[in-house]
Amino acid sequence: MITKEDMVELFADMKQNAPWDISKPLLWGYFFADTTKSKLEGVSALLKAKGYQIVGIYDSKPEASVPALWWLHVEKVEHHTADTLHVRNQELYKFAEEHQLESYDGMDVGPAV
Repeated sequence: MITKEDMVELFADMKQNAPWDISKPLLWGYFFADTTKSKLEGVSALLKAKGYQIVGIYDSKPEASVPALWWLHVEKVEHHTADTLHVRNQELYKFAEEHQLESYDGMDVGPAV
């Protein structure tokens, strides 16, 4: 699980090293995983209704000892601080749990286009 301390470190690192202005809205990507593609397709509409853009659903390559996972990638342009991103992560962990998804797997960030 991503902690608030992780968010504090992320924002400190971005402030020092990111080539974008963290005081402005950025493009945040969020990722969910499940072994069943249809579950991710089902929650896609719910996330879209919450203002997320659906980027896609992708499958991982199964290995002999590990079953394939499906990944749902959504994005949203938002302004975050360590505190607000921590709250967002907690909301998405809860969303994944409520919809019985394998996991909310975290986020990435880039400049808003």
